[in-house]
Amino acid sequence: MGLANTVRPNRRQMEEDTRLRSSPEQYPWEEDSPISRTGYEFPSESPATKGPQGGQQPHGRNYPQRRPSNRDEFDGPHQLLALPPSDVIAAQEQNLPHLPTNLLVNEQDDILSQVNDCLSKCAFNFVAKYQFPIPLEPDKRPVGTAADREWNEWVYLLKRLATKRRIPARVLYNGQIKQLVTVLENSLEMRHAAKHQSRPLKDDRNVLQLISAGLQVAKILKDASSMALLDNLYVLTEARIQSRKSNPGFIGQPASTSTV
Repeated sequence: MGLANTVRPNRRQMEEDTRLRSSPEQYPWEEDSPISRTGYEFPSESPATKGPQGGQQPHGRNYPQRRPSNRDEFDGPHQLLALPPSDVIAAQEQNLPHLPTNLLVNEQDDILSQVNDCLSKCAFNFVAKYQFPIPLEPDKRPVGTAADREWNEWVYLLKRLATKRRIPARVLYNGQIKQLVTVLENSLEMRHAAKHQSRPLKDDRNVLQLISAGLQVAKILKDASSMALLDNLYVLTEARIQSRKSNPGFIGQPASTSTV
């Protein structure tokens, strides 16, 4: 019964369909196309694939592959927080409070240079004591003294040794191998502050904070002599700041804070 009801195309219609498929005049867009008519392929149905439970996916569903893009996660679905109340914004946009700055610029340079040199010696002695490898670089001379590498280069070396698990936890204070990278990164501003002397003047708390950051590096590397030097420098610097606060009209030559 089904075959009897099937509508069959007549011969004239079949010949017309064949002529249209083979005639180049019907596809003028293809003549200048880099893709030949014989090589052009229309998207076809993908073969059946296995579903999550091992079953067959239905035919006819094409899922385009994701193409790499330069978009980051902030270009995708995201949320925006509600704006703070106007009084909160107004309070935030007031003039910033003045932080006390009692150290002269050359005093700050002297203090930060001492911390920078102390940390470089601390790292040099640590690497030498435990015989950690230092990769040779064609554009740098081999390390003979602590000054052959700047502090940020020592930080990079120690961080690489830590992430490559070359530094055993037992050689660090309380085995704080996970805290080592954080402590080193907190001290990175030291090199920038010591080398770039055209920087703005730092407030007193910032200077003390940098000394403290260096002190934490010496502590985690278990360098008692460097700890003592930096702790003494911290005490002297703090005492000088307090003396300037009690004598706000002080004008004179800066005193030496060298502890070396």
